Amino acid sequence: MILLPLLALYRRHWFWISLGIVLATLTLLASIGLLTLSGWLLAGTALAGPAGLYSFNYLLPAAGIRAAAMIRTVGRYTERVVNHDATFRVLADLRVFTFKKILQLSPASTNRFQQSDLLNRLVADVDTLDHLYLRVIAPFIAALIVILVVTYGLIWLDVTLAFTLGIILLGLLLLLPMVFYRAGKPIGEALTHLRSRYRCQLTRCLQGQAELLVFGAFGRFRAKLEKIEQRWLAQQQQQASLVAIAQSLMIFASGLTVTLLLWLVAENMTFTHREGNNQSAALIALLVFTTIAAFEALSPVATAFQYLGQVITSARRVLELITKKSSIVFPHRVSAVAENIELEIKQVSFTYPNQPLPVLQNISLSISAGEHIAIVGRTGCGKSTLLQLLTRAWDVTQGDIFINQQPLANFNEKTLRQMMVVVSQRIHIFSDTLRANLLLASPLATDKALETVLNQVGLQNLLENSEGLNAWLGEGGRSLSGGEQRRLGVARALLHPAPLLLLDEPTEGLDATTEQQILSLLRQHGQNKSMILITHRLYGLDTMDRICVMDAGRLVEQGDHRQLMNKKGRYYQLGQWSAKV
Repeated sequence: MILLPLLALYRRHWFWISLGIVLATLTLLASIGLLTLSGWLLAGTALAGPAGLYSFNYLLPAAGIRAAAMIRTVGRYTERVVNHDATFRVLADLRVFTFKKILQLSPASTNRFQQSDLLNRLVADVDTLDHLYLRVIAPFIAALIVILVVTYGLIWLDVTLAFTLGIILLGLLLLLPMVFYRAGKPIGEALTHLRSRYRCQLTRCLQGQAELLVFGAFGRFRAKLEKIEQRWLAQQQQQASLVAIAQSLMIFASGLTVTLLLWLVAENMTFTHREGNNQSAALIALLVFTTIAAFEALSPVATAFQYLGQVITSARRVLELITKKSSIVFPHRVSAVAENIELEIKQVSFTYPNQPLPVLQNISLSISAGEHIAIVGRTGCGKSTLLQLLTRAWDVTQGDIFINQQPLANFNEKTLRQMMVVVSQRIHIFSDTLRANLLLASPLATDKALETVLNQVGLQNLLENSEGLNAWLGEGGRSLSGGEQRRLGVARALLHPAPLLLLDEPTEGLDATTEQQILSLLRQHGQNKSMILITHRLYGLDTMDRICVMDAGRLVEQGDHRQLMNKKGRYYQLGQWSAKV
């Protein structure tokens, strides 16, 4: 049942898949024919001797051998090309389909997945699914057809021997996959999970290498990584041993079957009535070589089903993403982008999933169009969570949020993103050029506009090198300092023409002079725009229209800077605490 959604993707490429199976079957039959005719011709020629040179027709089987050899060579190459092409087509569809599903998920839906785990599911687990067709479906169907054809062909020689061989081959085809699937299932599951754990641990180790070295913890992480690697290698050794056992059983079964058929021939001598004893002996050789060649069709099947446990586990991990429903659903209808934004937050409460205590409790706040407010409070009081609710990264547990008197849930995603610009605490820098990282905010911006905004935020030094806007920033912006990354995030905000600015600690990590310049720049840019500034620092808040103080998920004070300082409440205490820090 788990594989059914994946098999549905195979229907899109049924022609190439069917052609691959036909070519695989034809190649196997050509291999059987080549070995069978060769054995029969050699035996027949040897038994005929010089006296039978003119009576024994060796030209016809010789021509058949040449034909079988050419069909086998061309068929093998063409079958590999077609089967792998069909597999890659299916995997491409599956990877794109999975990626689209991941993109639709909100942060709330992917919160429990690590980024490395998501990447591992999208890449490694999807790659593992190629075993389903190449190693399971195609070999099984081809082997079944070969058994039927070989049995039918041997009926013309002897019915009893034909059905004996056919029943043995068919029994092995049905029995061995079930046995080795059961034996290989726990190994496949362990391999899939260990591979995921290894890559996640390796990613964490590489990303945090600097901190691990500074605190002397690199050795512990390396030891944990090696422990997972040893378990992974042990499971691979068990799988290799199981493959060897399966191949040994096939060789043993092949020898027993040949012995059984020779015993039946010796008992009945059913070929003696055809062309004389010599030719009967040649036909016996034909039967032996046919049996040996027919078992070649079964060899891939016995070992292939060991990988089925790995395929099913990977399929389950991929389907966990594909079938996951986004907790945030945006309407499809397109809404007009407003030029001015009014916000109203009514009795909003929010609790993260699987968390016992609420993060926000009964928050009510109204923001007029063009008003600049600051939300302050100590770390962990819920400031950033409130910002995430405004962007619909999460939906409120209780209460309502309105934009221009319309529920937040009524706006489609595109309109909502056009109406607001966010500078988050973590500025992500993509492994791309400086220009590409800026064009995320405004795809149509000219190079002159990009250079202007870089000068405004104090990043003109990035333009001084020979590459300019074409400078490569690297993974996570490793060539930039923390302050430069923060200012690059502010530059994006300045480029995005949105009537609502949501700023989460935009000056964190900046020196006092740069902080003053950035705040002044944001106030100037935010004229006639609504702005929410989240910070735990009280510097520059005297210019804000209103300041809201949060504590333990509640809104405890509101007013301007002078009013709150004269009140000597929680805001005053924060000021005293900040001065000491």
